[in-house]
Amino acid sequence: MNDGAWTCVVAEDAALLRRSLLDQLRRAWPELRIVAECDDGASALEEIAALQPQVAFLDIRMPGLNGLEVAAAAAEASHGTRIVFVTAYDQYAIDAFERGAVDYLLKPISPGRLAATVERLKARGGGDAAAVAALLERLGPLGRREDAPPPLTWITASAGRETRLILVEDVAYFRADNKYTTVVTAEGEALLRTPIKELVEMLDPAMFKQIHRSTIVNLKAIAGIVRDDSGRGTVRLRTRPETLAGSQTFMPLFRHM
Repeated sequence: MNDGAWTCVVAEDAALLRRSLLDQLRRAWPELRIVAECDDGASALEEIAALQPQVAFLDIRMPGLNGLEVAAAAAEASHGTRIVFVTAYDQYAIDAFERGAVDYLLKPISPGRLAATVERLKARGGGDAAAVAALLERLGPLGRREDAPPPLTWITASAGRETRLILVEDVAYFRADNKYTTVVTAEGEALLRTPIKELVEMLDPAMFKQIHRSTIVNLKAIAGIVRDDSGRGTVRLRTRPETLAGSQTFMPLFRHM
């Protein structure tokens, strides 16, 4: 920026920890402009893509998209954003961070460690997609947090006057519908009285992925993905005739499909 100030997105799903990190950042880096605060991965990715901040502090364990997935997609959506992971990982993962030359903060965050990270960020400047890619390769898939409840296997949804018991693995996709969520299976649609932002926390992240802020798709239901020149995607389904629109922001998560 012209005035030399850095912009920043902070993503942490625990409100108290997020406020603590924000307070520490304001003390350690007074000139930093925090342009967005997020409590889930999808919101963080969209804010990074829209605002193109110089730095993003990402909690590793977040609902829906985890911090690693956000970083992987952000490498394409905002090339100049440097990522700092906030983690409670064990030593194995910390070794991976260090070998991958990726900035990280270990919870609980100490003022001295944060100050050192700030100095490194200022010295190194823009983002490094190669470092994030190396980290992802070392760490591999990220599982659910140990204290998380088991993912949903059944849901109860309404179709007119009928209440249906639906096996989650039979769902092709979920679509946001105002404060509720439409559940779509091969047989039809039903309405779930749970907002999609809450629902994403309850689903198995190995089975369901967001292709848009308002759409979560069952990976087993995908027949194919066609990308256009702008980076957006069209998702074809195995058991449904309609196609789903994938936003440019979320499509990098499906680059290997």
